[in-house]
Parts: sequence; structure tokens; C-alpha cells
Amino acid sequence: MEILQLIQANLLTPIILFFLFGIIAARIKSDLKIPEAISEFLPIYLLAAIGLHGGIEMRNAGFENMLIPMVVAIGISLLFTLNHYQILRRLGKFNLFDSYALASTYGAVGAVTFSVGLSFLKNQGVTSEGYLAAILAVLEPVSFIMAIFLTNMAVAKQIRAKKQSFTNDDVSDIEMGLQETKTKLSHVLHESITGKAIVILLGCIVIGYIIGEEGFTSIKIVFDGMFTGAIVIFMIEMGIIAGQRLDDLKKVGIFLISFAIIMPTFNGVIGVLVATAIGLSLGGAVMFGLLLASASFIAAPAILRHAIPEAKPSLYITSALGITFPYNIIILLPIMFVVSSIAHDVEGSIDLFNYITQDWT
Repeated sequence: MEILQLIQANLLTPIILFFLFGIIAARIKSDLKIPEAISEFLPIYLLAAIGLHGGIEMRNAGFENMLIPMVVAIGISLLFTLNHYQILRRLGKFNLFDSYALASTYGAVGAVTFSVGLSFLKNQGVTSEGYLAAILAVLEPVSFIMAIFLTNMAVAKQIRAKKQSFTNDDVSDIEMGLQETKTKLSHVLHESITGKAIVILLGCIVIGYIIGEEGFTSIKIVFDGMFTGAIVIFMIEMGIIAGQRLDDLKKVGIFLISFAIIMPTFNGVIGVLVATAIGLSLGGAVMFGLLLASASFIAAPAILRHAIPEAKPSLYITSALGITFPYNIIILLPIMFVVSSIAHDVEGSIDLFNYITQDWT
């Protein structure tokens, strides 16, 4: 059974083993901790490496070749974010704030998950379109901006609807609240676009585009040869944080646990099929699907605590980091790789009919 074999092989890779090691360290209450300076440096390094490669690929491929994938990715991401909200609000019965916070978390992308995906493809001997890093940079703030805008619109509408029943003093307070809502949205827009993750990623994309492969040669040993090693160390910290969050799973509830597994799977598979249809390579389709399947657990807390302070961080952080992230890097990546292999009908891919019937014989 190739999917299970691929998952088993993935479990034995250094990245996953170090992630599991971090979880175990957290569960046994070890005082193991990555120094703060290193934990701050590693995401910067990973984003810089991804951005440089993305810029070089953009220069080689041409901007026109990435325009369609980018537009499609933005459109699907927005649709998925709205779909997430409807499911969480109507079926999950979450309040307005938690629904939009969770919807934007799962509509955004995870740079760490993206890094692990690149390493996974490397282990499979498969490459992907480097310009997907630019799509990563664009998708990061899109769902947050939309969810925050819709949240503020809904709150403002509710306030205005009740305005008639308040006294003059209360009306003044309401007007002040509406103004704060506009100010908050402006602040979040600025933070989403100028946050260090986006600035580093976009800046390095531009630098990579300018220097090209020739200029990259002199720094290749730093931003290429050390990439997997940096992810491995970072996975220890991610494992420790995820392990610490496991106790919060009982607060999340069975519905959100199911959502945190089912929706990334649906989004990822749809993403792989759409990417294949628009001409991306086998590896590119996997990474495109991973962009749509991932959830943000680094940018989300920083943005949402200011933008939607009424939302419970225990919900969107625990579900994204404690459930979706481990599931994506351990199980969903192999699943999407198999789906992409089938869709591309490459040598060595699985015949879906035979694959299913073999399990029943």
C-alpha cells in the first residue's frame, strides 16, 4: 500500500523525527529549550532561503508564467476562507469572532509547513516551481485582511442596528467604537503587509530576482546546503510547542479536531488537482496544495490578537499547531504526493483503480 509506505518513510526522515523528539521532550516536562536568539533567527533564515530561490525561479520562468497560478491561488484561498467561516459558524456553532479567526487561520499559509514540504520533495527526488514562494508571500495576508474586514463590518452593522435604543452618551461611545474598528483594521492592514515575515520573504524574492543564479553561487553554501539542517533544529522547537499544546486539545472539542484534519485534506487535494489542471509540475502541484492546506500558527497569533481580540487564541493556535501542522507534515504530504502522481500520470505513479481494488482482494 504505497500511501502507507510513503507515510512510514516520511516518519523516519530527520525532520519528522526531530519534531516528534520535541513533542516527547515537552511531554516528559524536560527543560529542553532552543535559545531565543536561535529560535528568532531560524524562521528568518528559512524565509530568506525560500525567497532567494523563488526570486531566481521568477527570473528564469518569467512573471507571466506565475500570474495564472497566483490569481487562481488567491481566488481559491478567499473561497476556502469563506467556506471555513460558514462551516464553523453554522455547523460548529462558534461565535462570530472565533469563526472568523479560525477561518482566516486556515485560509492563511504556513511558511514552516512550506519549508517542510520543500524538504519532503527533495527526499523524493522531485522539484517544484520556485516562484511558488511569491504566491506564499501574497497569500499570507490575504485571508487575514478579508476575515478582519468582514468581522469589523459585521460588528459595525450590529452596533448601528442597536444605535436607536441607546442614550446620547451611549451613542457617543458607539461612534468612538466604530472609529476604533476602522483604526484597528488600518493597523492590521499595515501589520499584515509590513510584518517581518512578509518583508523578509518579499525582500529576498526581489534580491534573488536581481542576482540570478550567478550571484547566488557565492552564497549557495549558506542558503542551500544548510537549509535542511536549519529546518531540523527548528522542528525541535515546533515539537516542543506542539507538545505543550496537547493538553489544550480537550478545550478544542471534537468538532474542531475533525475540522482541523478534514478541511486541510479537502483543501490540499483540491489544490493539487487544480494545480495540475493549470500546468504545474508534480512537485509544484504538491506545494500548491500544501499552500491551501496549511494553517498559520506564527503570523496568526501576532495578527489576530490585535485584530480580533475577542477570539480565543486557545482555539486557533491549538488547532493549527497541535493538530493540523503534525497531520500535514506527517500524513497529508504523502497523500498529496500520491494524488499528484496519479494526476500527472508519471512513471511510477499509482493506478487508482488497481490501488483501490488491490486492497479488497
